[in-house]
Amino acid sequence: MNISFHGADRGVTGSCHLIHCSGKNILIDCGMYQGGHELDEENSKPFGFDPTKIDYVLLTHAHLDHCGRLPLLVKRGFRGEIITTSASRALARVVMMDAAGLQEEEARYQARKHHRRGEQTDADPLYATVDALNTLDYFGRTADYEKPIAITPDIQATFYDAGHILGSASIVLALNENGIKRTVAFSGDLGNAGRKLLRDPTPLPPVDVVVMETTYGDRLHRSLDGSIAELYLAINDAKARGGNIIISTFALERTQELLFYLREGVEQGSLPRGMQVFLDSPMAISATEIFKRYPDCYTPATAALFAHGQDPFNMPGLHFTRETSQSMAINNIVGGAVIMAGSGMCTGGRVRHHLKHNLWRNDSSIIFVGYAANGTLARQIIDGASKVKIFGEEIAVKAKIYTINGFSAHADRDELLAWHRHIHPARTFLVHGEEPVMQKFAALISDSVIEIPTRGQTFDLS
Repeated sequence: MNISFHGADRGVTGSCHLIHCSGKNILIDCGMYQGGHELDEENSKPFGFDPTKIDYVLLTHAHLDHCGRLPLLVKRGFRGEIITTSASRALARVVMMDAAGLQEEEARYQARKHHRRGEQTDADPLYATVDALNTLDYFGRTADYEKPIAITPDIQATFYDAGHILGSASIVLALNENGIKRTVAFSGDLGNAGRKLLRDPTPLPPVDVVVMETTYGDRLHRSLDGSIAELYLAINDAKARGGNIIISTFALERTQELLFYLREGVEQGSLPRGMQVFLDSPMAISATEIFKRYPDCYTPATAALFAHGQDPFNMPGLHFTRETSQSMAINNIVGGAVIMAGSGMCTGGRVRHHLKHNLWRNDSSIIFVGYAANGTLARQIIDGASKVKIFGEEIAVKAKIYTINGFSAHADRDELLAWHRHIHPARTFLVHGEEPVMQKFAALISDSVIEIPTRGQTFDLS
């Protein structure tokens, strides 16, 4: 009985952990590395285990850094069963298909670029749309919160609401090998409590071992009310200056939460009723439609809106722009537009085009509302770069930059500590965080043996 680590180890992305028990191999998540070119290369490297030997994948949630390499796993021979919640299954389909399309598009671009130079190139995508479609065939049983699933006679899994995004889960495994029993919890990504849209994370029962995220393990979030007020201020200020507002946002959960608060702002008079809002992300549009199918996942107040026939994500002046031509037309708007586009870390997607057209303008505002990993364009701007390179062109950073972290879908330091104290594990593995953050968080825990694993490291659990 052992655990090995194959992603998000002393880093924030690429979540992937492997349990071996009673002859079975169970993978918890199989996410994509996100960041600079160096991390892109990490995605194509061997997993560190044989995909053909994996019997099950338990998926905590549908963010790209947790599910993004599932199609690569299948492409390389996985033929087991993927188990997750119903909402995560629906969202993972959208995420994987979008990732495959982007990789195919990038491969075509690289092929054209090298062809013009007369160079040879291996321009194959990491995986293609057909691989993403094939992956859907391996999604098997659906997990319901707090209802144990017998994976094998010796292994049982229970999913608990993690409150991070729609369908997200923490997973507790009850393991039995030759009479030796262990309970191992995987936090997945833990949600930030007290939000208006999703429920708070469900506390887990006590366990022997925990593998937990530490993304914000060294800091506290700003209050939600203060963050909403700053969002309204940033929008109104840019409109008064005659510029546009670019919100770099993640397609899952963050987009829907922001739509919720924008609607409230318009209804309460904090934002102008005639404000034009463009959701310029096909994946975010599809995800928003999926969010409407699961009203039972929300707080009672939000569920009541659905029950009374109200759409909490809609408002006057909201435009969904799926087509590329529609997206390009937005750049003809001189001022007053709120443009929400992905990706959240500005590593790709349509937001880079909108940044190119607005980042150099003194009258525009750029709003970041989520985590930005080292090496990403978003992190460069947040850290105060005077100019950045977008599509090979240097762009001056003159717009007003806002970083509003109170919308984070991750638990902050104190929430992580409270969650850890509740389950009181004898042994703790810290993952999914930058190494200095992990070290600071580890110093705050005195009642558990702390491990900070490196990639490929294996630990005995018996």
